[in-house]
Order: sequence, then C-alpha cells, then structure tokens
Amino acid sequence: MSTITLTATQHAVLVHAIHHSDGKLDWFPDNIKGGARKKVIDALFNRALITTDGTDWIVAAEGYDALGMPCPAPTRGPITLAALDAVIANAEAAQAEAPQPRTRDNSKQAQVIAMLKRAEGATIAQICEATGWLGHSVRGTFSGTLKKKLGLTIDSVKEIGGERVYRVSPSGARTT
Repeated sequence: MSTITLTATQHAVLVHAIHHSDGKLDWFPDNIKGGARKKVIDALFNRALITTDGTDWIVAAEGYDALGMPCPAPTRGPITLAALDAVIANAEAAQAEAPQPRTRDNSKQAQVIAMLKRAEGATIAQICEATGWLGHSVRGTFSGTLKKKLGLTIDSVKEIGGERVYRVSPSGARTT
C-alpha cells in the first residue's frame, strides 16, 4: 500500500469514483460544496491522484495506488497532442465562461454602485448618509469589493475647495 495520506473526503471521493462510476469523479459528500470541492479536486490533482480526460476528472493510476487497488487496463492509447490541446482549450473556455461576481438587488452594495454610476457621482459623506456606514467602511468597500472582487474602475475628482467625488468610470470597465 502507498504511503500517501488522504483526508476522509479525498478517500471517499476516490473510492466512490472507482466503485460507482468507472473512475469518474461525479460525486462529493453533501457537505462539500463550491470552493471546498475545488480544493479537494486541486489537492488530488496536485498530487497526481486524478487527471482529466478532456471533459471530466478521472482517477489516475496513482489514485488507485494510493488506495491500494489495482488499476484497470487502459481502454485507449496515449494522449495525443491534439487531445492535449483540446483539454487546454476546454479549460480556458471554462475559465472565460466563469460567472462574474454579482450584486444582490436592493443591497447596500447595489445602492453604492448606483450612486457611483450617477453623472454627478457621490461623495464619501453622501454614501455614509445613504448606507449608515462609516467613512472607512465606504473606502474599504471601494478598494475591496468594488475594485478587487467586482473589477470596477472607480475614478475620483476633487474640485478646488470641494469634496472628493467618486464615480464608476464611464465605461464601467472591469479591471483584469
């Protein structure tokens, strides 16, 4: 038996794939969702316990070894360059189609974005009054949520003797 140590979740996922779906990873425990699933897959892939066939994750020979199980005979020949290119293209397409972060309607975040999209923009004081937040919370929302997570570009202008006014850039461009 191999000396690879698996978490209970990794072990359960591999065993289920081997016994129920010919090595295809198509099941996760009910408590493993979203980001946790990605972490399990990344951990298994980084240790070469799973691989991809172009569309699905499958248990690799090393995964069978980690469980002390015999690996089934390959059903096809080695991967060709064209097949590898297809895998890479599928992965890039999936990444490009990944859903963009959204804002819930009628939330304070949506209210702030609407204020910033107005032609006149908004000051920190106006946003504080509308949301009940303190100034540092508004500035944190700008840099953390709006810029980093949502990718919005926020411009600011300070007129002589006036307050700084913030606006989402006219194109609403997302930074990459």
